[in-house]
Amino acid sequence: MKKIYISIISVFIFLLALTSCKTNSPKYDGVGTLCVNKVNNLSDDFIMGMDASSVPSLEASGVKYYDFDGKEADVFETLSKAGINYIRVRVWNDPFDSEGHGYGGGNCDINTAVEIGKRASKYGMKLLVDFHYSDFWADPAKQQAPKAWEKYTNGNYTNMECGKCADMDYANCQDCKTGAIYKYTKESLQKLVDEKIEVGMVQIGNETTKGMAGEFNIINVMKLMRRASQAIREVTPNALIAIHLTNPEKAHNYINYAKSLAEAEIDYDVFGSSYYPYWHGTLENLSNVLSQIAETYNKKTMVLETSYANTVEDTDGWGNTIGNAGYDAKQYPFTLAGQTNHIRDVIDTIANKTKNGIGVCYWEGTWISVGDNFEENKRKWEEFGSGWASSYAAEYDPNDAGKWYGGCAVDNQAFFDKNGKPLESLNVFKYVRNGNIVKTYIDGALDSSLTIMTDDRTTTLPKTVKVVMSDNSKVDKEVVWEKFDLDAARKKGNGKYTINGKCGDYDVQCLLTIMEYNYVNNYSFEDKAKDWTLTLNEGKLSDTKKVQVTAENPQTGTQAFHFWTNQATGVNFDLTQEIEIKNGGNYKLSASFLGGKGSGELTRDKINSYIYVVVNGKTTKLDVYMTSYNGGYKTFTLSDIEIPSNSTITIGIHLEIGEADCWGDIDDVMFNYQGE
Repeated sequence: MKKIYISIISVFIFLLALTSCKTNSPKYDGVGTLCVNKVNNLSDDFIMGMDASSVPSLEASGVKYYDFDGKEADVFETLSKAGINYIRVRVWNDPFDSEGHGYGGGNCDINTAVEIGKRASKYGMKLLVDFHYSDFWADPAKQQAPKAWEKYTNGNYTNMECGKCADMDYANCQDCKTGAIYKYTKESLQKLVDEKIEVGMVQIGNETTKGMAGEFNIINVMKLMRRASQAIREVTPNALIAIHLTNPEKAHNYINYAKSLAEAEIDYDVFGSSYYPYWHGTLENLSNVLSQIAETYNKKTMVLETSYANTVEDTDGWGNTIGNAGYDAKQYPFTLAGQTNHIRDVIDTIANKTKNGIGVCYWEGTWISVGDNFEENKRKWEEFGSGWASSYAAEYDPNDAGKWYGGCAVDNQAFFDKNGKPLESLNVFKYVRNGNIVKTYIDGALDSSLTIMTDDRTTTLPKTVKVVMSDNSKVDKEVVWEKFDLDAARKKGNGKYTINGKCGDYDVQCLLTIMEYNYVNNYSFEDKAKDWTLTLNEGKLSDTKKVQVTAENPQTGTQAFHFWTNQATGVNFDLTQEIEIKNGGNYKLSASFLGGKGSGELTRDKINSYIYVVVNGKTTKLDVYMTSYNGGYKTFTLSDIEIPSNSTITIGIHLEIGEADCWGDIDDVMFNYQGE
């Protein structure tokens, strides 16, 4: 019985060659070097956004920007000419300490937004205002209340709303967090309106998947959103209102959140998502989850944040988030063409494959190095706030910014080089409208990832690797691997190996994983539910109760067995597989579980779940559980199962959770020999 799983991951090596771009045109009529295939059905008002929040602090640090002719120019004019029609700017309430020192990250308060908005308006671009409702970075891991709102203690209903709120007198409500968010939102937007800045969209919070403004109870978050929305409608009635979440690969979170917004009757127009391909799954999944929300609740959809690296080079001495070792899930080379193709594909996905898709916004495409001297850079980061955080942020965020303050970790994802000159990839925002047909070149090669079992003697290393062209087409090219003893590796047992090779004159790698022989067919559900039997013990599947293989939360590979329900009856099913065992002895069964509840944690005493093995009518089992997403996958192992020779056994997973709004994933089911 042979068990082999081969996948491809994306670590890229630069190569040079020439071919032709996919086109029906008989001639090459584009400009530059980047071949971009046209995205069909792009409306004139499709949002091509760019977050440029750090520009003022960078310019204060001495950064100069240039146009494509090499002349010093206003960066906002360059962005406009490249096809950008929206400028996104984050807004923090008070990113300064008591002595006026900025926390960094651009020191982006409403005054910075006004400065950026005036420059954007000069070149015909609308402003997308991203209220974080925090004094510094807000994301799923951090949703800290502004200093001025700390007196309204988290989760305290008394300080969430006051007597004037009860009378619907929000304009004069000053004694609670609900009143504070209304007042702050209204006054901030009024400053923009007074400067005649056209506000096209306003976000209520930033990546609010798990909370907002220090509130983590969904009821409290909805109260804040309701009053923020009211303020936005009163000051900027023509602006779209957006809700912004992240991690679309965890689709259940999006579905539950959209349901909560509807139940709370939140007034908003756009359900937006971050999408970083290093972490957030496939574009197909992104399209599916956004389309489901658009169809269910009649909302517009868009990508509010995305980016991609165009090099692994670090230009400011601080190091980069992406491009270092450990990030293997890359769909494109870290090149200009790779960056271009990522943006082109995201735009195409939102425009043509997503219900009510209205746009894509790139995150901080102007954030570059402030210089070549690291010590001088540190001084500028502190003085002008042009790094991601300054030491002054420690008073507000001691456990993150207070320890790791410093420079820019995304300079290799910008659309400008370290000297402020625009990269050709910036033009993708206008190239996609008509296409840019030029000769292409080999842009990179994908390394191979191979997983084999210890007793498999038939597997050999791949004979070819995928070579990626600059238009993102792929071809197979022969590879020559360095000498490697597969038999010796098998004898060593479980382990991981890196095998170097050559594709032409360039280096590639095969990442080899040796595993114990696993008797389970389709153990990580890469072939959907093939070889597994699903038995529903109660209830029927529906739009609100699903049991299926998805790409949402795999532990390994690209798939996992997923369940989700918002019904009070919870979920109750068995997943089984028959296995033939020729050689008797002791065996072990293991499986990994991830799960939780849409809001909060699952209750342990409502979980009756276990893995089990049936041998000659006798069942041996081990209880399993999962309570929340934050805990990650848990692996449970049932050991010392004695099995006679020439037996047909059944392995199984029983999942029974008597609680509404539960979800979970099963992955990597292993049945291995332990010994005689």
